[in-house]
Amino acid sequence: MIRSFNPPNLSRVQSRALIVGVVGLVLMLVGAFTNRHQFFQSYLLGFTFWTGIAVGSLALLMLQHLTGGGWGLVIRRVLEASTRTLPLMLALFIPIVLGAHYLYRWMDPAEVAASPAILFKSGYLKLSFFIVRAVVYFASWMGLAFFLNRWSLQQDRTGERVYTKNMRVLSAPGLVLLVFAITFASVDWYMSLEPEWFSTIFGLLFLAAWSLSALAFTIAVMAALAPVEPLNQIVAPLHFHDLGKLLLALVMLWAYFAFSQFLITWSGNLPEEIRYYLPRMHAGWGVMIITIGILHFAAPFLFLLSRSLKRNPRKLVFVALLVLVMRVIDLYWVLIPAFKIPYFSWMYIVSPIAIGGIWLWFFAWQLGKRPLIPINDPQFESVMEQQHEHAGH
Repeated sequence: MIRSFNPPNLSRVQSRALIVGVVGLVLMLVGAFTNRHQFFQSYLLGFTFWTGIAVGSLALLMLQHLTGGGWGLVIRRVLEASTRTLPLMLALFIPIVLGAHYLYRWMDPAEVAASPAILFKSGYLKLSFFIVRAVVYFASWMGLAFFLNRWSLQQDRTGERVYTKNMRVLSAPGLVLLVFAITFASVDWYMSLEPEWFSTIFGLLFLAAWSLSALAFTIAVMAALAPVEPLNQIVAPLHFHDLGKLLLALVMLWAYFAFSQFLITWSGNLPEEIRYYLPRMHAGWGVMIITIGILHFAAPFLFLLSRSLKRNPRKLVFVALLVLVMRVIDLYWVLIPAFKIPYFSWMYIVSPIAIGGIWLWFFAWQLGKRPLIPINDPQFESVMEQQHEHAGH
């Protein structure tokens, strides 16, 4: 039985990602000198996408500690590496604070005075309080990630089961804390872009979307690493089948929340609520929402019904990459109309790539620090036996 693994060598991935990130950031800085508003609005788009993968990975990590199973064991190191990028995202949040007056209408005293709704919320929508709340969100996410990663490493070194219990015990209240933090963060960072509008399901929509982004990214990483040692000795089609089923569930959950928000808002037909959807359903935005409905829900849903597709990493990764691309487009549809900009900018494409290059460099660095499989986990032996049983069939 395999009892030790060396960490993967990801230096080539790191260097390429860093080059892409640096070049992208240079282009973004050039854009900042030409159009500050466009720069910060594009930056928010890229920041949101990659923060979603980091925070969504934390949600999946705690979920797998609570539920167990081989699917969680084989992806744990990828999820842990993703959560260890949260300090980077905290640093990347600083430009959003610096450019808040380019993003948020409630930063303009004239806007506040002209709108009774914004004036009513002005006690909450203050930059100092906004920063304090952001620090609390990141502190809660980073605190959970710190203990889960620390105990996982200690479990690897000692094999003691107490660390397995600690991770499971922390994950139950941790998921509750995570839901509240994501909900308030989504209200602060995104709903307040249109401070006169509100939705009670907005936080749950971001929870589902970020978890979906994280799982799609994890599947893509696992498909790339599965053919090489040591994962080629451990990861089986059964594991990809389980990941595919979870991806299908999250696609449906995201679609349910998105459609529920639309249905409740539209059936209520209140002026202060439908102002969110009216600009997003006309002209190019209307075409975009139809595209999202087809490629973000209908196509992945139909593909993931296939058992053979879910068990084939090459086919499953195609669906995962499609979901990731559509997550960026969906975020574009959610965020950008709030700025009342009728045109497209190249910075909307460069921003996710630039921040993604830096994020992937940091992620690959973290992933290369530890073995890809937690071999001293109590479930390791049963997962190996399960893999051999299915291989025999």
